[in-house]
Amino acid sequence: MIELGVNIDHVATVRQARRTHEPDPVWAAVEAHLGGADGITVHLREDRRHIQDDDVRRLRELTQIKLNLEMAATDEMLAIARQLRPEMAMLVPEGRHEITTEGGLDIVAQQSRLADVVAALHEAGIVSSVFIDADLDQVEAAARIGARVCEIHTGPYAHAFHARGRDADATAVRDELQRVRRAGEAVLAQGMRFNAGHALNYYNVQPIAALSGIRELHIGHAIVSRALFVGLREAVREMKRLMTAAAGAVPAASAGSSLGGAPPDGSPPDGSPLDGSPPGGSAASSSGPAPRAQGSRG
Repeated sequence: MIELGVNIDHVATVRQARRTHEPDPVWAAVEAHLGGADGITVHLREDRRHIQDDDVRRLRELTQIKLNLEMAATDEMLAIARQLRPEMAMLVPEGRHEITTEGGLDIVAQQSRLADVVAALHEAGIVSSVFIDADLDQVEAAARIGARVCEIHTGPYAHAFHARGRDADATAVRDELQRVRRAGEAVLAQGMRFNAGHALNYYNVQPIAALSGIRELHIGHAIVSRALFVGLREAVREMKRLMTAAAGAVPAASAGSSLGGAPPDGSPPDGSPLDGSPPGGSAASSSGPAPRAQGSRG
């Protein structure tokens, strides 16, 4: 069954805007769990712009579902990961001037260093994941360094989806979806786990969730945005329902039956949009252009 990892970085973003103590990411993790999340994702960035060291420590101690730590492949982050031992550590590229992660990790260009980091994670009993573009050379390089999981970057797909008016049949959208599909097939052929994420939201998630062999989707910004209007628990529940319906785990017609009779298309009972915008408002005016404004990478 497909799984949902909820990225709660932007709960911490709200807190850090005032450098105060609320909202608490640990509380958000509990709410996400109660909404049906299978895991929690956080990105401890080198500049500590949102998630802080103490957040990760408390999440490790208090969450009851698996923790995925996104991290740059630095000595500092490796030491933190080996000390805290999250269930999974995902290596991502990182730039201090970026708003969110702008592309996949270039494993080909730094294969030796990344192989050492992956080996150190494995030695500590941590599942290693790499966030890469839908590029077959990068998939092969991920296998060579010993990564257990590849998360395929869905940002180009999400951007095409938004730019083409959310038309899943548009040529550009279908082309990007095919790139993700081919990369996923290559990941599975190499014996690695196929995950995906970045800029996924309530409108574009289902074609990705329907891909054969996909295991987990990691989604954050869209869920936290939606939570402003419906609450985090319900926002997670709605996303999970869309994913499982698309993946065929439950029939689409009955996917909302346990959620107060929500319509089978995944829209909430009150008819409000599913991207976090208020009823009667447009996704574009609420969330901004994809992929960054709708992203989840942190």
